[in-house]
Amino acid sequence: MAKFYPSINKRTKEFIEAQKIFFVATAPIEGRINLSPKGMDTFRVLDEERVVWLSVTGSGNETDAHLLENDRITIMFCAFEGAPNILRIFGKGRAVHPEDEDWNDLISLFPKLPGTRQIFDVQVESVQTSCGMSIPYFEYKEERNQLIEWATNKGEDGLKAYRQEKNQKSIDGLPTRNLN
Repeated sequence: MAKFYPSINKRTKEFIEAQKIFFVATAPIEGRINLSPKGMDTFRVLDEERVVWLSVTGSGNETDAHLLENDRITIMFCAFEGAPNILRIFGKGRAVHPEDEDWNDLISLFPKLPGTRQIFDVQVESVQTSCGMSIPYFEYKEERNQLIEWATNKGEDGLKAYRQEKNQKSIDGLPTRNLN
């Protein structure tokens, strides 16, 4: 049975920190819902009511566009090993960019990754856990390095040009706040 919590507790925090992958969902008022898998060492629980995740340059920038229009976000973690569990964080999010006042404090929480473009800061409204008994077991093998290699090969100027071309609008034409 699903259980709701008003915030992240010790048990849910430990579960979150043990996961190798998470999924982020946002939606514009009208248009496509975005659901994206995320990996690498890019997620932090700051306290019971606040989480952040580091976003690196990718093929789109849907989360930024959607959060500019409305701030709703859901983050999901799923147990692929051990006891079955699904955990969702429902919250309100905002993008923090390098030119923002709180960037330096937040970026210091993460490893230096090529292609870093923004950090998403989420105020937790509620946390839900559910059974996850239909989720298959998967064995974690290793991280993929292709995105890091791609960003390293592009270099800062190449990444700026790529973001200018590919990350200025959502797939539905909504603007992002990608400034670099």
